[in-house]
Amino acid sequence: MANALGYVSETKSGFEGALAMMNLTSSIRIEKNADKAAEGQPDYRIYAGETSTEIGGGWLRKAKASGREYVSITLADPQIGPRKIYANLAPVKGKKGRHVILWNPRD
Repeated sequence: MANALGYVSETKSGFEGALAMMNLTSSIRIEKNADKAAEGQPDYRIYAGETSTEIGGGWLRKAKASGREYVSITLADPQIGPRKIYANLAPVKGKKGRHVILWNPRD
């Protein structure tokens, strides 16, 4: 079951939009990581709120079935809760440049 955690729109440097969760509502920016120097580092950095606090990262992945590229994100911040949140950015059908942040539960 997929739950929407927010929506973002494409920008020149990544994505911009809002998280809208039960315990947290905040503006976010998902920016390309210009300082990426190693394979394990994130392709994107995620910032929240007016203070631009870094709350996570995003990695480019390829879907096994379709071969399409998507961004897998991890969010971690005390305001979110004690555990990391895993999600994927998925395009919104019929809305070019608009993406939904879909919760991805991991066992």
